[in-house]
Amino acid sequence: MAKFSLQGRVALITGSSKGLGAGIARTLAASGATIVVNAFNNVAQAQTIADEITAGGGTAIAIGADVSNASDIRRLVAESEATLGAPIDILVPNATPPQPQMPIEDYDEAFYRQMLDFFVISPFLLAQAVLPSMKARKWGRIVNITSEVFAVSHPDFSAYVAAKGGQIGWSRGMATELAPHGITVNMVAPGWIPVERHADDPQEAKDGYLATIPIARWGTPEDVGNAVAFFASQEASFITGQSLHVNGGRSPW
Repeated sequence: MAKFSLQGRVALITGSSKGLGAGIARTLAASGATIVVNAFNNVAQAQTIADEITAGGGTAIAIGADVSNASDIRRLVAESEATLGAPIDILVPNATPPQPQMPIEDYDEAFYRQMLDFFVISPFLLAQAVLPSMKARKWGRIVNITSEVFAVSHPDFSAYVAAKGGQIGWSRGMATELAPHGITVNMVAPGWIPVERHADDPQEAKDGYLATIPIARWGTPEDVGNAVAFFASQEASFITGQSLHVNGGRSPW
């Protein structure tokens, strides 16, 4: 088998109907993984991504589910395993709600809790759903999509930064806990990579951010997917609890 192959593995990427999630799905499929594409608000687009992967010679299914909801998560995992006849080997919690930037006085408690629901509670519930089969097989990969913001913070973004910090802490704790079971937990921390939801962002803001990237180009969803594919591979089996910044050198430590 070629190095860094994911042949024979099943990967669930949440929030993968577009943006970074779709790029991760495509990249893992190109490495040989069978893909479970997930969306909540746009299941038709998730099916489009799954069809695209299948047309390219890969294997993919699309399942709609709200991954902030425990019962929906259990259904998502059960439906995936029933449809594919195989358990999930690679879990990539990627789903995200809107991320408005505003002063702390303008946030409310419900929004802060929503951030925690997506970036701490959702990975926890997803892990609970897939860990029994991973532990039984002594093999598994959890790759959390975090963010550069915990290392390179931004003003007026406190809810997102705090929740991403919680996600990083949870990942580190799980890395230690799950290592004896042959399961690794790592993090890919993208910088700002403009995707569909950034279409209306001010060009001035984009130009200003681009000027801070030492590599002097925008990152792509496939750049993030390549990092995820590495952590998911057998070759990364001795790496756990680590965070890889995919931001062109903005946080080179």
